[in-house]
Amino acid sequence: MRKISLLVLFIGISFGAFAQSDVTGKWKTIDDETGKEKSIVEIFEKDGKVYGKITKLFRGPDEEQDPICDVCPGDRKNEKIIGMEIIRGMEWDAGDEEYDDGTIMDPKDGKVYDCVLWRDGEELKVRGYVAFFYRTQTWKKVN
Repeated sequence: MRKISLLVLFIGISFGAFAQSDVTGKWKTIDDETGKEKSIVEIFEKDGKVYGKITKLFRGPDEEQDPICDVCPGDRKNEKIIGMEIIRGMEWDAGDEEYDDGTIMDPKDGKVYDCVLWRDGEELKVRGYVAFFYRTQTWKKVN
C-alpha cells in the first residue's frame, strides 16, 4: 500500500511540474505602456523545440487590420503579421525550469531578441534581452 501511495505522489508531482513547464497553447499579449490587449500568440512544439505565431491582432478601427511587416528581417520581411512566427527555437532547460536558447521578434520594429519563457501559474513570462538589458512581459492564458 505504501508503494502505491508513493507512486501516486510521484505521478502527481510529475504532472504538476509538467503543467508549470507547459507553455503551449494560446496566450494574450498585453502592451507594456497602455495595458491594452495587443495580440494572441499560439505557442506550439515542433521537432522538440517551441515556437510561437501571431494568430490574432487587436487593432483600432483607424489601424490596418491585416498589416504586413516591411521592417522584419529575413524570411519574415513583407509577410503578414497574422500568422507570422515571432518565437523561434526555444528549448526546455530543466535546471532553470524555463525555455531558452531561442529568439523573439517584435514585428513593430523588426528587432530580434534572445528569449526566455517560463510559467508563473496561469501566466506566461516572456523575456526578450540583449546582453544585460531586458524587458519581461506577462502574457495571459486564453481558454
